[in-house]
Amino acid sequence: MIQRLKTLYIETAIPTLANELSYKNSHEIPKVEKIQINRSLGLAASNNNILKKSIEEFTIITGQKPVITKSKKAIAGFKIREQMELGVTVTLRSEKMYAFLDKLINITLPQIRDFRGLSSKGFDKHGNYNLGLIEQLIFPEIEYDDVDQMRGFDINIVTTGQTKVEGKALLKALGFPFND
Repeated sequence: MIQRLKTLYIETAIPTLANELSYKNSHEIPKVEKIQINRSLGLAASNNNILKKSIEEFTIITGQKPVITKSKKAIAGFKIREQMELGVTVTLRSEKMYAFLDKLINITLPQIRDFRGLSSKGFDKHGNYNLGLIEQLIFPEIEYDDVDQMRGFDINIVTTGQTKVEGKALLKALGFPFND
């Protein structure tokens, strides 16, 4: 099943971007490559219940089981040992990526109280967009009664765009609600 957002990208975003940014070759047109979702738990990750709960939430939200991130070296000042579990991460590609983006744009972001759009300051110099969410309850799959503590996470949208302008034009063509 082709995702609705992928169809939108193929039918409307590609011609719009080709005209707007005047590309000579169709392979130059930027596209979303992957979405990476991260949650750092810090020392709370040593508690197995909190780690299991984060894994369960990420699985429900993304439809894919997350990977547990571990520390690479010991840092005594932060009470971190080598190979200590510190958080969870998921990388979404292809159909799951488009399904997650569609859900994020059309269902999740409009549910945020007093939502006025996303800041365009989240772009890096390579056209990738980063945004942080404060709580997981804005996703409709998460039950209020199952949440013991509010834990946010970071969403990194990696594009093939070379500049901020290309990345922003791509996400705007996909329907991202920027506030400028």
